[in-house]
Amino acid sequence: MSTVEMIIRLLVGVGLGTLIGFERQYRARGAGLRTNALVSAGSTLFVLLSANGFEGGTADPTRVAAQIVSGIGFLGAGVIIRDGLNVRGLNTAATLWCSAAVGALAGAGMLTTALAGTVAVVVVNIALRAAGRAVDRQPDSSDEQPATYVFVAVTNDEHEAHVRALLVQALTRTDFRLVSVASANTDLPGRVEVRAELASDQRDDRQMESAVSRLSLEPAVTSVGWHISVPETAGRAQA
Repeated sequence: MSTVEMIIRLLVGVGLGTLIGFERQYRARGAGLRTNALVSAGSTLFVLLSANGFEGGTADPTRVAAQIVSGIGFLGAGVIIRDGLNVRGLNTAATLWCSAAVGALAGAGMLTTALAGTVAVVVVNIALRAAGRAVDRQPDSSDEQPATYVFVAVTNDEHEAHVRALLVQALTRTDFRLVSVASANTDLPGRVEVRAELASDQRDDRQMESAVSRLSLEPAVTSVGWHISVPETAGRAQA
C-alpha cells in the first residue's frame, strides 16, 4: 500500500470521527468533537499498522486490530458516571465504540461502509433521542405541555460566580433552555440567591431533579430548590 493511500484513509477516518463528535459536542457531552475524532484516527492508524507493519511467516496482522475493541472499552468506562440512582454516559461510551469501528473500517479501506456507519450513528443519536424519551417517560396529558422551571440556589458572596458557572454547566447537560440567570442578596448577611429560569418543550421533573442533586453536593451551595410554573400544577424539591 502506498503512503498516499494510507494518508487518504487516515484523513477519512479523522473526518468521519469528527462528524460523529460534532453531535456529541453540540449536546455538551463528556466526549465530544476532539475525542471522537482522535478515537477514529487511532483506530485507523492501528489497522494500518496491523496491515502494513508486520512481515514474515509468524506475523499476525489481525492481532493489533482485534485489540481495538477491548482497548476502547477502557476509554468508554471513563465517561460513564454514577449519579445517584442514575447512570450517565452510556450513550457517549457507545458512540466512542462506534467511532472506533468507523476508524477501523476506514483503515481497512472500506470507505463506503465507514461512511454508512457514520450516518447510522448520527441518525441514531439524533432521531431516536425523542423516541427514546417518549418510550421511557410515558407522559400524561399535563407532561405534554411546555413548562417553565425556576431554579434557586443559595450560596455565600465569595462563591456566587462559581455557583453560577456550576449552574450553567449542569444545565447544558439537560434538555432545558436557559432563559435567564439573576443574583440577589438574601435576608441573611453574606448570602446570595442565584435564580435561573428554564424553558422546556415538555415537563421533565426527573431531569430537573437530577441537575438539582448534582448542585446540592457542592460545598459552596447552602441550599438549592426548584419549582415549576405550570397552571394548576406545581412541583418542588429541596436539598
